[in-house]
Amino acid sequence: MRHPILLAACIAGVTAIAGCGEKNGDETVERAFQDVNVVDDANLNDVMLTVADPNEAVSYFLRSTKEMPDRIDLQRGLASSLVRAKRNREGASEWGKVVKMKGATPEDNIQYADALIRAGDWAKAETVLDSVPPTHETFSRYRLEAIVADSKKEWKKADSFYEIAVGLTTKPASVLNNWGYSKLTRGDSQEAERLFGEAIRQDSSLFTAKNNIVLARGAQGDYTLPPIPMDQTERAQLLHTMGLTAIKQGDTETGKGLLREAIDTHPQHFEAASRALRALEDPAG
Repeated sequence: MRHPILLAACIAGVTAIAGCGEKNGDETVERAFQDVNVVDDANLNDVMLTVADPNEAVSYFLRSTKEMPDRIDLQRGLASSLVRAKRNREGASEWGKVVKMKGATPEDNIQYADALIRAGDWAKAETVLDSVPPTHETFSRYRLEAIVADSKKEWKKADSFYEIAVGLTTKPASVLNNWGYSKLTRGDSQEAERLFGEAIRQDSSLFTAKNNIVLARGAQGDYTLPPIPMDQTERAQLLHTMGLTAIKQGDTETGKGLLREAIDTHPQHFEAASRALRALEDPAG
């Protein structure tokens, strides 16, 4: 993205300086254009990392890293874009390069560990996290520490890390949802429901937490929808989840009723619920 006013000002400035000597002027012009290009590159990098299509961003950063292989910001951009594009193994490989470059920070190791977890390499992710100095206390670090502890069923450590992570961010909804799901897998449905409810209070658009709170209530034999914000489509989807939960626990008739309610509630044809209900009412097909 070019900035005409900034560019014009730079050119005007170097034109005035050029009167001091042709060689001096040429050098100043070159420096001025380099400065403008650095500004533009930074803006374009930010765009690519946020709003651009992930695969388009990958292509951009691949070209850029080939042209300027020593630029750690471009290498970070490539690694981040690969993870955004769900090319996690490649992303982990590129983050592995970033952490070896001059200017690498502890946060780069955090991002490397995150990519390794996404790629399924839990053991290496834990090793990378262990290499981060204990003084580097960030939300992203403790979120990953909690996830790793969860994977090893180290529940006390997981709870401690989740609690710290929640305290280090102004947007804790996703980590509260993860913590709730951890509690649900341990069989603590009541505490899971509380955490999912808190996640929804923090971010009422987080449908995953809404679906999970229904699972937690269903696990306690409570087949009523919680008093949470939901539109008509979400209500139908949550009734569908509740119905399947009831059926899984042996409450088949309750489940059928919830599936019928889901079908009636949905503003369009609800194929998934209809298919499940048909399978229950006519097992032979």
